[in-house]
Amino acid sequence: MPRSNRPRRAVSGKTGAGRTASGRTGAGKTARPGAKGGPVPELDLERARSGFARRESAPDGEWMVRPITAARAEKSYICPGCNTSVLPGVAHLVVWSEDHIFGAAAGLAERRHWHSNCWTSRNYRYR
Repeated sequence: MPRSNRPRRAVSGKTGAGRTASGRTGAGKTARPGAKGGPVPELDLERARSGFARRESAPDGEWMVRPITAARAEKSYICPGCNTSVLPGVAHLVVWSEDHIFGAAAGLAERRHWHSNCWTSRNYRYR
């Protein structure tokens, strides 16, 4: 006979040793934010939808590329591909070098904001 996945009911409202009213044991529980009436952090859905940084390999090196949605684009930047402005409210990419000569932190400090089309159609700098 197949096993039921439904939780067991408490017998006439009584709880067994170590069991709560719902029939679950209290051992091994971990506290969650907001589980005991504390403040629940607000979820930023726009940030979750904006995407994660991805690694791209090209003849000119290893690059980390993070897409920025139009709603998250708040400032104006100069695109290094076309030397025109990436205006606020325009979806674009943030790109930085993963294999920078002075390390990953220096590559991140030198990140640039590119138009999506400028990044995909850029000319590679062969050495």
